[in-house]
Amino acid sequence: MVTELSPTELQERLDTDDDVALLDIRDAESFADGHIPGSENRPARRLDASVFDEEWPDEVVVSCYVGKSSKRVAQVLDANLEADVASLRGGFDGWEGAVDRGRPASR
Repeated sequence: MVTELSPTELQERLDTDDDVALLDIRDAESFADGHIPGSENRPARRLDASVFDEEWPDEVVVSCYVGKSSKRVAQVLDANLEADVASLRGGFDGWEGAVDRGRPASR
């Protein structure tokens, strides 16, 4: 079962652990408009089985727009990777609303 992290929980992990991969599955335009610092853009429609052959850190957190697509992608990754995989509850919208107040997202 995939864990859902709140934006605050993700920020705490990022503050204390640099071995977390952030996978943003939104389209490239949305990612360019703003994203969580340190995240890598891998649009969901372009993900394929080659992602399973890549080396991943111990923890992978998947984010999307509002947390629905990321949960589905996280379930697939969790079943196929050795890493602990989580989904960001509320997606990037939740991140902007909760954690990023007063601090701009990367643009």
